[in-house]
Amino acid sequence: MGANTREIRTRIKSVKNTQQITRAMQMVAAAKVRRAQDRVTAAKPFSRAIAEVFRQVAGQLPKSEFRSPLLETRPVKRVALVVISSDRGLCGGYNANIIRSAVARHREWRDQGVEVQLILVGQKAVNFFRHSNFPTAARFTQLPQIPTFAEAQAIAGEAQKLFADGTVDQVDFLYTNFRSMISLVPTKLTLLPATVPTADADAAPTAARAQYMFEPDAATVMERIIPKYLETVVYQALLEAAASELAAKMTAMSAASKNAKELAAALTLVYNKARQAAITQEILEVVGGANAL
Repeated sequence: MGANTREIRTRIKSVKNTQQITRAMQMVAAAKVRRAQDRVTAAKPFSRAIAEVFRQVAGQLPKSEFRSPLLETRPVKRVALVVISSDRGLCGGYNANIIRSAVARHREWRDQGVEVQLILVGQKAVNFFRHSNFPTAARFTQLPQIPTFAEAQAIAGEAQKLFADGTVDQVDFLYTNFRSMISLVPTKLTLLPATVPTADADAAPTAARAQYMFEPDAATVMERIIPKYLETVVYQALLEAAASELAAKMTAMSAASKNAKELAAALTLVYNKARQAAITQEILEVVGGANAL
C-alpha cells in the first residue's frame, strides 16, 4: 500500500474520533437543555406572582405615593445595553446572532445621538467588544451554565446602580429567547425605567382583587418590591439565554456528527478505490514480471 492510502486511513480515524467527541457533546447538551427548560418552567410561577403583587400594589397607591428612582422617566441621552452571550463556543450561530443584534442596536442609538455603555455577560461578548471603541461599564464572565438567582441579582444590581445615580437614562437587555429547540430569537426588553407589568394572560384568574395594608408605609414597600421584580426579570432572561445556548449547542453538535459520518463514509469509499487500484497495480506488475521471464 502506498503513502496515499495510509494518509486516507489516518484521516478516516481522525474523523471518526471527532465524530465520537461531537456525539458525546450532543448528548451532554441534550441532558442539560432539559434541565434548563425545567428551570425556566419552574421560575415562571414566582416571576408571575411578584409581577402580580407589583401590579396590584401599584394600582392601589395614590400617585403622590407612587415614587421610586427606578420608575423615573427621563429624556434618553445615555443608555446601558446589557448583552447576554455565552462563555463557551461550539453553539452554532447563537453568539453571532446576539452580537450582531447588539451592534445594530448600538448603531441605532448612536445615530440618534445617544451615548451607549455596554454591560457584557459571557466571555464571547467580552472577547468581541474588547478591541472595539464601545464603552463598557461592567463585565460578567464564567457564570454557571445554568445560572442561579445570585448572578441575576449581581447583573440587576449593576443596572440599577447606573440608572439610579443618573449615569444612564435607560437600560436595555439583549438576550436570546427560547421558544423551541429550533426557534431561538434575539430579543430586546427595556429593564429601566421600570414599568408596572400588565396582567398576565396566562395566569389563572383571581376571584377578587387583593387589598393591602402597608407597613411601615407604601413608599417603603414599593422600594422593596421593584428591585425584586427587576431581579426576577433578569433571572428569567438569563435562564432563557442558557436554554437557548444549550439548544444551539445540541443542534450544532448533531450537525457536526452527521457531517463527520458522511465525511468518513466518503473517505472510506476513496480509500477502498485507492486500495483496489494499488492491488490491481501489484497484480499487473507480478504478471508483467512473469511474462518477461
